[in-house]
Amino acid sequence: MEIQSPQFKEKARNALANEQLQRAMGKAKTGFISKRKKSVEALPEFEDLRSSARAIKDHTLAHLDLYLEAYEEKVKASGGHVHWAETAEDARQAVLAICRAAGARTVTKGKSMITEEIALNDFLEKEGIRPVETDLGEYIIQLRGEHPSHIIGPALHLNKEQVEEDFRRVHTQLPEERDLSQPESLLGEAREILRPQYFTADVGITGANMLIAETGSSIIVTNEGNGDLTQTLPRIHVVVASIEKIVPTLEDASQILRVLARSATGQDMSVYTTLSTGPRRPGDPDGPEEYHVILLDNGRSSMLGTEFHEMLRCIRCGACMNHCPVYHAVGGHAYGWVYPGPMGAVLTPSLVGVDKSGHLPNASTFCGRCESVCPMQIPLPRMMRHWREREFERGLNPATQRYGLGFWAFFARRPRLYRLATSLAIPTLSGLAGRRGWFRSLPLAGGWTRYRDLPAPQSRTFMQQWQARSGAPHGREGGDR
Repeated sequence: MEIQSPQFKEKARNALANEQLQRAMGKAKTGFISKRKKSVEALPEFEDLRSSARAIKDHTLAHLDLYLEAYEEKVKASGGHVHWAETAEDARQAVLAICRAAGARTVTKGKSMITEEIALNDFLEKEGIRPVETDLGEYIIQLRGEHPSHIIGPALHLNKEQVEEDFRRVHTQLPEERDLSQPESLLGEAREILRPQYFTADVGITGANMLIAETGSSIIVTNEGNGDLTQTLPRIHVVVASIEKIVPTLEDASQILRVLARSATGQDMSVYTTLSTGPRRPGDPDGPEEYHVILLDNGRSSMLGTEFHEMLRCIRCGACMNHCPVYHAVGGHAYGWVYPGPMGAVLTPSLVGVDKSGHLPNASTFCGRCESVCPMQIPLPRMMRHWREREFERGLNPATQRYGLGFWAFFARRPRLYRLATSLAIPTLSGLAGRRGWFRSLPLAGGWTRYRDLPAPQSRTFMQQWQARSGAPHGREGGDR
């Protein structure tokens, strides 16, 4: 997938002007939030489970090499194969080699953000192999030539009328009189088209919500069952997963699953939680003849031990974007790459570079809702601030922004001068605003006042008000110690 994050501002403006998108996002603002709230309130120990899940991932990341080696041994012991991929290209080539060896012309795919990250579909198509997305949302956006706008609801940006239009355009055998006005009928139409694909594909590709070192198993959680068909009916099952998906034991996985579904969709558990451990064994009624796991790094190792280490705890539930006012306003495609919302604002610069995605950590109100709902207690606002610092240090900000911050810093480093300047400027601005209490326009503030009024400051600075209330002598506050 081409990185379009540098166009975030332009894409955000277009999204705000897109009436259809705004209708779709309006529905998204309420459903996820209310369902999560209800599900969490029904589980008194939810906060303890969050702390436990965080501890599990912290422990695993501290010993990541050991658990990955243990996982590889278990996969091999069960008859499977492990392929190590340092880069996205390494992972793509590993998938291609497996498909070529099987003579595959068609592969079915379960929903997988990691295959979106490595742009696997585009790659396979160029190599003459047809990928078929089997998750309903992924299938819809594949028909449209789009990428997911949400990590758990790929077609969240669409309305059912658009989906019906796409089905009637692409499904040439669809009777004109068939009613597709309801979600259930759209689902039935998709199932009718997709069901034969499972039996003709030689390779099924899935991601993994977790990998279990204790057993060599991969876990996927779905609500449609398409993942089960993808990994059991084809002759070959390929799991593509990033290295941080590893957890030590089945017990650890079960604890994380208890916070995953509640955070993602407000369910106690997803409808299907499926474990795969190696290829079909003698006596098994179904399952693949070959089982391959591709373990992808693609920049994760370089995050270990840095300010962004904690981002590797992410379990891709989507709770941060479900509660993010910026995501609600512009949707996922504005972020210009695979991962949108607050988690994307941290992860994307880590994987593709802040020079290509510096707008994303700046697209935040720092309201803190993302951190408050994250089941893994990831400090997303703090890490976005770290990226802003990196961006400033490398001179990637606009010149006006850098000079403005430099001007402010000159005064901030000199407390007496700062107090003098603010004691003069703030009453002046307050007086200019008058009784209205705001500015419709102001020099150097056009980026704000073009869309909204700018509140005027109160007539006295904070320290002046503090001194008046506490009786503290002048100069004791503000750094003169």
